Amino acid sequence: MGSLYYGDSAEPINIEDRALAHLKIVIATKLRRNESFTLSWRHPDAEPNGRSTIWLHPSIPLRFVFDSPEAPEISRQWVEDLANSASSSGGVTLVDEHVEAATV
Repeated sequence: MGSLYYGDSAEPINIEDRALAHLKIVIATKLRRNESFTLSWRHPDAEPNGRSTIWLHPSIPLRFVFDSPEAPEISRQWVEDLANSASSSGGVTLVDEHVEAATV
């Protein structure tokens, strides 16, 4: 389980490593363009039910911490799905990775 530290909060936002790696790409791209946006997610099973949203702005410090020392393989489709949601009025919504079944 990875962690996203937002602003001056000592309490991390827990996001699975693979999902966090994909989010990092989208977030870094948006912030590099000096674009502000929201990020929304459902709380992990280990936390109380619910969902959260934060406002991301280039001036707010972020730190990505991964449990695994190895970077996961990146799914171009998942990054595109997240990036498309980032461009919507609802901001980035952490959606599950869509995995295509192999055809024989």
